[in-house]
Amino acid sequence: MASPKKSAPKKTAARKPAAKSAKPTKKAASAKKSSAKKSATPRREVLLAAPALKSAVAKLCARIAEEFPTPERLLILGIRTRGALLAERITANLSQHYGVDVASGILDITFYRDDLSRLGPNPMVRGSEFPFDLTDSMIVLVDDVLFTGRTVRAALDEISDFGRPALIRLAVLVDRGLREYPIHADYCAVSIPTATNQRVHVLFDEVDDEDAVVLETV
Repeated sequence: MASPKKSAPKKTAARKPAAKSAKPTKKAASAKKSSAKKSATPRREVLLAAPALKSAVAKLCARIAEEFPTPERLLILGIRTRGALLAERITANLSQHYGVDVASGILDITFYRDDLSRLGPNPMVRGSEFPFDLTDSMIVLVDDVLFTGRTVRAALDEISDFGRPALIRLAVLVDRGLREYPIHADYCAVSIPTATNQRVHVLFDEVDDEDAVVLETV
């Protein structure tokens, strides 16, 4: 009787060791960091250069002069800091228009802000300055940018503590939208729709060495 044939052992393919993932080179890591740094750098766009800003201020003054034929009892009241700088320019322009000096003042809203607790234990306060009693005066409240409306709300609260004006109007250079309070500008030179990751900066030569309105996107 023939003996059964032995089956040949099956050959198994040898597994190749898994390739190790290459470690990033210093050059690649450096490029990655550089790319991340670039994406984090704010993008800056000039919306108004010096000549356009000057025209925007003149536009505000023309609107104010249209409502107030005479400067009697008129007070141009700027919110520190850049609102006050804008108010100075408006006052100079209107004084030239009327041919007499127009009254102006400065409002420091620090203690009326709803985020005062976030400013630290010693917030910078420079005080408010009024040339006369605010009661029965006609106030044009001035700020550089109208955003949430919280700054204006604080300004109105402070004004009411100092007197009872006959009326208050709001003049702003830029309205960027995104309001959180039901406040609007009576006089506005430029309206710019913006997003929450953007900021509008009004630059004045007196403190910034240039006149411009800049949109910054983060």
